[in-house]
Amino acid sequence: MRAVGVNEWGGPEALEIVEVPEPHAGPGQVRVRVRAAAVNPTDTGVRDGSRAEQQRKDPPPYVPGMDAAGIVDELGEGAGGGLALGDAVMAIVVPDGTHGAYSELVVVPAGSVVPAPAGADHVHAATLPMNGLTARRALDLLDPAPGSTIGVTGAAGAFGGYVVQLAAAAGLRVVADASEADEALVKGLGADVVVRRGDGVAQRMLEAAGPVDVLADGSLQGDELIPAVRDGGRIATVRGYEGPPERGISWHPVRVREIAEDRERLDALRVLAESGAVTLRVADTYPAERAAEAHTRLEAGGTRGRLVLTWEDER
Repeated sequence: MRAVGVNEWGGPEALEIVEVPEPHAGPGQVRVRVRAAAVNPTDTGVRDGSRAEQQRKDPPPYVPGMDAAGIVDELGEGAGGGLALGDAVMAIVVPDGTHGAYSELVVVPAGSVVPAPAGADHVHAATLPMNGLTARRALDLLDPAPGSTIGVTGAAGAFGGYVVQLAAAAGLRVVADASEADEALVKGLGADVVVRRGDGVAQRMLEAAGPVDVLADGSLQGDELIPAVRDGGRIATVRGYEGPPERGISWHPVRVREIAEDRERLDALRVLAESGAVTLRVADTYPAERAAEAHTRLEAGGTRGRLVLTWEDER
């Protein structure tokens, strides 16, 4: 079976087509014939050696990828959950060794896969699971009271954009950041107040909307955001960051792996996508063989929506 992976950690050029053993669905598992896999910043950690200590337990190649969409082609015993062979689905994948979404076939727990949103092709469906669940987890950890105010940084990105949309759908007041070029995009996602991104964003949020009750930090600004949050407020962060508890403010690192098998939450995202409350944004597609180009573009920054790798059906 073909996959995209690395035999030696490095830059985007380290990615190559590799051969790995074909997986099969065991009890409680679903095998998906992957048609599309979104490219996320977290994927670069599998590629560049950032996760080397965790990876050393397995021999290379190491296969990245946390988002997959495709067709169900094997169901393990007890893994139905309403799925049938041939169904179009989307799945969140927790990569480990040769197991990652950048593969022609991937096996996941039944709780990690749900039907793709009606009307969405594989490419668009692949953009939702990981970032959508990460945004959902952030809001769950922040646990904002009805009608409260949430700040969102990195609001034009995939994670931040989903936080804005989920918060707006929940009736929260959303204060978000954006560049001048992205202001209309972020307003369109549902932000009530948009301030200019970059250094000093906390002060601009404070001046525009007063202290926020909770904040989701998608731009990795960390401690710099403390002034924007009220006493006793909460900040959700990605990549495990946890800052100082100043003024009773609590920090909540978001680890999507903790809910990677939460089928109910993943399926709720499908429903929101079908209703239009959540937008599936694709920046561009690349054949899997050109994954290095996709990673190069991702790391250059400025991408709005997800880059997606695609596999042709060669059966």
